Amino acid sequence: MNASSRLRIWYILLVAVSIVFIARLFYLQIIKHDYYRSQALGGQLKEYNIPPQRGSIKAYDGTRIVPIVLNENLYTLFADPKFIKSPEEYAAKLTAITGGDVQRYTELMGSKNTRYVVLAKKLSPQKHKKIDGLALKGIGTRETSYRTYPQGTLASQLLGFVNDDGQGTYGIEQALNVSLSGKPGLLKAITDANGVPLVASRDNIQLDPQAGRDVVLTVDIGMQKRLEEILKQGLDNARSASGSALILEADSGAIKAMTNWPTYNPAEYYKVDDAALFTNPAVSSPLEVGSVMKVLTAAAALDKGVINKDTTYFDPSFIKLDGGTITNVEEDGGPATHSLADILQLSLNTGAVWLLKQMGGGNVNEKARTTWYDYMVNHYQFGRKTGVEQGYEAAGSVPDPINGFGLTIQYANTAFGQGMSITPLQLGAALAGIVNDGIYWKPYLIDGYLDPVGKIIPNKPHAVRTQVVQPNVSDSIRSLMQYVVSKNALGGARTGYIIGGKTGTPQIAKPGGGYFENKYNGIYIGFVGGDRAQYVVIVRVNEPHVAGYAGRQAAQPIFIKIAHTLIDNFGVKPKTTP
Repeated sequence: MNASSRLRIWYILLVAVSIVFIARLFYLQIIKHDYYRSQALGGQLKEYNIPPQRGSIKAYDGTRIVPIVLNENLYTLFADPKFIKSPEEYAAKLTAITGGDVQRYTELMGSKNTRYVVLAKKLSPQKHKKIDGLALKGIGTRETSYRTYPQGTLASQLLGFVNDDGQGTYGIEQALNVSLSGKPGLLKAITDANGVPLVASRDNIQLDPQAGRDVVLTVDIGMQKRLEEILKQGLDNARSASGSALILEADSGAIKAMTNWPTYNPAEYYKVDDAALFTNPAVSSPLEVGSVMKVLTAAAALDKGVINKDTTYFDPSFIKLDGGTITNVEEDGGPATHSLADILQLSLNTGAVWLLKQMGGGNVNEKARTTWYDYMVNHYQFGRKTGVEQGYEAAGSVPDPINGFGLTIQYANTAFGQGMSITPLQLGAALAGIVNDGIYWKPYLIDGYLDPVGKIIPNKPHAVRTQVVQPNVSDSIRSLMQYVVSKNALGGARTGYIIGGKTGTPQIAKPGGGYFENKYNGIYIGFVGGDRAQYVVIVRVNEPHVAGYAGRQAAQPIFIKIAHTLIDNFGVKPKTTP
């Protein structure tokens, strides 16, 4: 082969090799560019969530709006065990600042299977600066937003708290978690070998976080404080370990104050051993309410037109139904002719059953049961959640009027508040619908949200039902309840104002059925106002140790104190005419 042929062969080989290299480079740099780029960045490209600022919670202090839940920036201390050569030395230096446990820090920093351990949380800015000043390799602090409660334990169960995962839990915090949380931002950053973002990299992509919405509650702080004080004092006087009370506007459903005892500090929720303490029993703990239900039974019978305010009847002082006997308290006076006012003032169980009978044409029959069921469920909204802005609201229970065993006696019992269960809030909302001329306002806690310039975007009241009862029935019930206060609550009435109420002393149901012999709750429902019922008040006292009836001796004094406090301090409008 001559030189020319050899040269041609080498030229062809060189061209072929060049074509292969060019093709490979094209494949790698063009076709597989994104793949290899992502592979190259995989060890250094990190995504960081930028947590948003959680919305604050505010309430009214008179005419001012003030915060009751805020955010505080504190610091989390963390370590990367890979970079720590002397855990004992590091632990000694760090705990001298944080006050933590040396052995615990040492063990955490000696971990072998992790690159991230948390040593301490909620460190102050001062401690953060001291730790950063140590310049310890593998040790870092991260700014974290925590909830702070400038009012301490005030309205704790109503508010709830934010857990370590940033989730609203219980109360307002849970019910409005989405609105309060906001939306996190996103930072994609090229990092150096130590994981520190290189801010100047063109591959950084940042999405700004959206702060949560600031919310304003209907709660009046002054009213809330006084309600808490009055309830606690009343429970102590009645030797009761727990109870609830609430105040709501009769003509809007706005909850002005709501409290429970015992309580807790939401800033230190992690110190609570019994999770039941976190719930708000005023909305989450249904109970049989006893004789206060007679007001609602009377309203239903009046509204159906089967009786009027002045109707009288003969009461035998006991009624036998389904093999059981319904009796009255000792003060009923025995068999006698009684009025509707007597049924409420003397708290006659037999009178409540007589009212139920009138709804059925004279018997506790299917017509009576379905009519009363309609009032309980559709007029008074029992057996369903109110939709108030609270976590873990309960619906309570109302028995089926058609299907079941012993329906006659069961429904007779519901006429005086046994054999069914409702929450204090359900009871308050229903009473408000009766005494405010028949409008059931959805109870609510959110007065509005604040826009970016601090202006309130109002949350308008919502009428769930009109004609709960007719206006003339409202007039009659208000008058009857005032009569009860004038006869039963010494010193309860106030000149120039209307104060009406009714006691209840329900037996406590056993978990397996039946009732405890000597265990009772005390309940009181009532209203206060001038020309109209302005506020509705509900009081619940659990298992008081008092002489006499729990409703009268334990719950009634609390109600009277609340009613007079509202008149004296919180703008109850007096009557315009004597």
